[in-house]
Amino acid sequence: MVKDMTISDTRKRLTSLDLDQEETIAVTSRGRRVYALMTWELYESLSETIDVLSDPNLVGQLHKSMREAENGELISHEEIVQELG
Repeated sequence: MVKDMTISDTRKRLTSLDLDQEETIAVTSRGRRVYALMTWELYESLSETIDVLSDPNLVGQLHKSMREAENGELISHEEIVQELG
């Protein structure tokens, strides 16, 4: 969920803001969104997602895994443990 807040209101309330994990504050100046405030956990999650999606090899592996899962080509936990020793 995104809530808009003016720069002046953000300055006044910055140290007392309490954001939920999925909440973001869009800081506005003259009605235009100029900054985003979010929890560090949300920032890290978004950053990691961008890193994965910017790597063509990882995206290819992700698509391959999704196709295999859709086709029922799954490996049990026990099989993985045996294979890895």
